[in-house]
Amino acid sequence: MKSIQWKLVIMFVLVVLSVTLVVGNFLLDKVTDFYHQSFISEVERVLTQDGFQESGITLEQLNERLSAYSTIRLGIDSFRNYYILNDLGEKLESSNKEISDPEPTANILSAMAGKVGKEYNLGADYVDYALPIYSEDSEEHVQYIIYIKDTKDDLIEMTSSINSIILYAIFIGLAVSILLGFLLANTITQPITELTQKADKMAAGDFEHVIEVKSNDEIGTLTNAFNLMAKELDRNIEAIASEKNKMDAIFSHMTDGVMAFNLKGEIIHINYAAQRMLEIDQVEAVKFNNFFEKMNVQISMEDITSPECKSTIKKIIEINGLHIKAFFVTFKLERDKIGGVIVVLQDVTEQQKLDIARREFVANVSHELKTPLASIKSYAETLLDGAIDDKETAESFLNVINNESDRMTRLVRDLLALSSLDHQQTKWKKTNFSFEELIKEVKGKMSLSAKNRGHILTLEITSQLSEIFGDRDKIEQVITNIISNAIKYTPEGGKISITAGCIENGNYVKIIDNGIGIPKEDLPRIFERFYRVDKARSRELGGTGLGLAIAQEIIKAHDGTIDIHSEQGQGTEVTIMLPTS
Repeated sequence: MKSIQWKLVIMFVLVVLSVTLVVGNFLLDKVTDFYHQSFISEVERVLTQDGFQESGITLEQLNERLSAYSTIRLGIDSFRNYYILNDLGEKLESSNKEISDPEPTANILSAMAGKVGKEYNLGADYVDYALPIYSEDSEEHVQYIIYIKDTKDDLIEMTSSINSIILYAIFIGLAVSILLGFLLANTITQPITELTQKADKMAAGDFEHVIEVKSNDEIGTLTNAFNLMAKELDRNIEAIASEKNKMDAIFSHMTDGVMAFNLKGEIIHINYAAQRMLEIDQVEAVKFNNFFEKMNVQISMEDITSPECKSTIKKIIEINGLHIKAFFVTFKLERDKIGGVIVVLQDVTEQQKLDIARREFVANVSHELKTPLASIKSYAETLLDGAIDDKETAESFLNVINNESDRMTRLVRDLLALSSLDHQQTKWKKTNFSFEELIKEVKGKMSLSAKNRGHILTLEITSQLSEIFGDRDKIEQVITNIISNAIKYTPEGGKISITAGCIENGNYVKIIDNGIGIPKEDLPRIFERFYRVDKARSRELGGTGLGLAIAQEIIKAHDGTIDIHSEQGQGTEVTIMLPTS
C-alpha cells in the first residue's frame, strides 16, 4: 500500500518539476529574446536616425558620433564597446584604443557581405550588431562597418534572478505537491487498505465485517461492489459448505465404499467404509495403479481414462474373506474434461453367502426329497412286480413306504414353518403362561423317550420362574426339540439334566447332556438349515436338519436368545433365555 502512496507522491513531484522547468525555460527564452530584441531596436534607432548612414560620411565623423553615444544609456544597454571596421573586418577605430581587434563573428561576416548582422549567438557571452556603411561611389561596395558589441551582464543578472525565483518556486511546489500527494494518496489508499484487510479476513473465513462507504466516487463504487461481493461470497460459501457437509455426511455413513483419484493416480477422497473394506491405514500412500495391482485387480488408470472406455468397469476384489464388487468410472470437470476416477465399493459378501446358502438349500431340499421318493418308488415298483402277493414282504414294504412318507411330511412341514417365519407370516398365539409348568410338562412328556434309551432325565428349578408372554406351543416345540436332540445324540445310559431359573428379569432353561458333543469347527454352522454334524446318523434318526434353525427363529421372535456350547466327546449345553412378561 505504501508503494501506491509513494507512486502518487512521486507523480505529483514529477508533474511539478516538469511544469516548473518547462515554464522556467520558456520564461528564460522569452527574457533572452526580449533582451536581444531590445538591444537591436535601440541600436537601430540610434544608427538609423542620427545620420550614420549618410552618403560620403567620413571615418572621423563616424568615430565622433559613436563616441558621443558610447556614454549614454540606451534603454537596456549603451555603446560601451564599438568598432569601426573596414570592408575586410579590420579595426579602424574603437571606443577603447587598447581593445584588440574583434574576432570575425557571424554578424561581422554578414556586414562584410553587405547585410546587417544582427543574429543572436546563444552560446556567446556578448551581444553584437554589425551595420555596413556603403561608399559614396557605389551602393554595393561596403566602405565601413559599424560593429557594436556589449556584455550580457544585465541579462545574466536578470536570468540569475529568474533562476532563483524558479528554484524557489520548485522548492515551494515540491513541498506543496508532496503534502497534497500524501493527502490525495491517503484518500485513495485508506479505502484500499480497508479492502485489503477485509480481503485478508475473507481469506480467513470472516465475511461479517462491512466496509463503510465514505465517498460517491469510483472508490465508493468499488467499496460497495466489494461489500456486495463479500455478502454473495458468504452466501455461496455457506451454501457450498452446507452441501459439502451433506455430502461428507452421506459419504461417511454410506455402507458402500467411495474412493476418488485424480489423473495422477493420487487419492483425493475416501470414506470410512472404503478404508474398512480394504484395510487402508495410510491414505496418502495409496496410488491407483500400485494399489489395485496389489489387490490382484487387473486395471489401470489408463484403461479407464482412455477414449475407448465408454462404460463403467466392474471388478471383483477378494480380501480377508470379503467379496467386494468395485465399479470404476471417470468424473468430469468443466468443459467435459476428465478430472479423475471414482471407485464405488459394494460389500457383496453376505449376498455371496446368501447365494451359496440358497444353492445349498435347494440342493439339500432336493436331496432330502429325492431319498424318500426313491425309496417309495423302489418299494412300490417291487410290490407291483409281484411282491404284494407275499403278505409278510408286502407289509414290510408298506411300512417302509409309510415311514418315508412321514419323513417327507415332516420335511415339508418344517420347510413351511421356516417359510412362514422368514416372511413373518406365522400366526402367533401369545399369552401369559407359566414357564415353570411348561418345563415340567415337557420333562414329563420326554421322560418315557429318555427311559427307553436308558437315559437319566432330571429337572432342577433353581429359583422361582416368572410368567412369560409368548406362544406357549412354539416355545414348547423348541424345548422339546432340544431335549429330543439330547436324547438322540447321547449314547445309551447317558445323563440329561434340565436346569431352569430366573435372573435379571429373564427366565432361562439349560439342557445339558454327556453325549457325543459337537466338533469345534461345526459349532458356528449349527443353526444353518440342513446342516448336520453326522449326516448319516441324523437321517437315520429321522432328523430333517431344520429343527435348530426353526428353534432359533422362534426364540428370536420372542426377543430371546439360544446358545450352544459343546466339546466333542464331552457333551453339549444348550441355554435358552426368554424375557419375562
